[in-house]
Amino acid sequence: MHRANSLFISHGSPDTAIVNTSAHEFLKSFARTGTRPDAIVVVSAHFEAAGVAISGDWRPQTIHDFGGFPAELRQIEYAAPGCPELADEIAHMLQNAGLAAGVICDRGFDHGTWVPLFLMYPEADIPIVQVSVDPAAGPGHHYSLGRALEPLCHRNIQIVGSGSMTHNLREAMGAFGSGKRDAVMPQWVSSFVNWIEDRLLHQDMDRLLAYRKHAPHAVRNHPTDEHLMPLFCALGAAGENWTAERLHRSNDFGVLSMDAYAFMPGSQ
Repeated sequence: MHRANSLFISHGSPDTAIVNTSAHEFLKSFARTGTRPDAIVVVSAHFEAAGVAISGDWRPQTIHDFGGFPAELRQIEYAAPGCPELADEIAHMLQNAGLAAGVICDRGFDHGTWVPLFLMYPEADIPIVQVSVDPAAGPGHHYSLGRALEPLCHRNIQIVGSGSMTHNLREAMGAFGSGKRDAVMPQWVSSFVNWIEDRLLHQDMDRLLAYRKHAPHAVRNHPTDEHLMPLFCALGAAGENWTAERLHRSNDFGVLSMDAYAFMPGSQ
């Protein structure tokens, strides 16, 4: 059976689904370049819970968890099925790994899930289970979460960490209000993004896990760090000896870096 690589996707603002940006085009082209997964597990920065919550609905609704965007965004319904059996299996896997985890219902697809998947898999015919981030936990917790999910990759189940390589919304709102979507990336953003890429390419897990101590301008790029935690889940899901490949780099409004990475297992 095909082994799926784990992914980190920067999902961007909700209108990435309809605005023809570089990230929009990358996400649209993604499914044409890879093997179709049998199911997708999305660790979304917009699904927050203490411990780990797993969505267990058969037919999750589409959540329009935003305001101030074009009305057509609220017309989008991403009608992919859920998979309660897989959700139950994931809960048991995580519990066996020592993580407090449980299945919840009536949890629809937030925009961290449906915006990228609407572009990547527009047919909406692949079962999807969502997994939460814990905003009170740090990179180590989310890396352990990814490690516990790693066996799923061997069954052609795609683990997708959906967050943002940088996520300072206060800084972004100035460019957003003035319509400067193509604003130049400032040095405090580019230095952080380049540091992350360099540490990924060098497989420097120690410094990555302590990124708020070591990365330049870490706190300015992530005043709160829930949007970077899906990166550590994707890293964990690649196994112990992973390699990283940057799939995409662009930015929205200068300060929102839209990087995407694939993580592949190395030699064991």
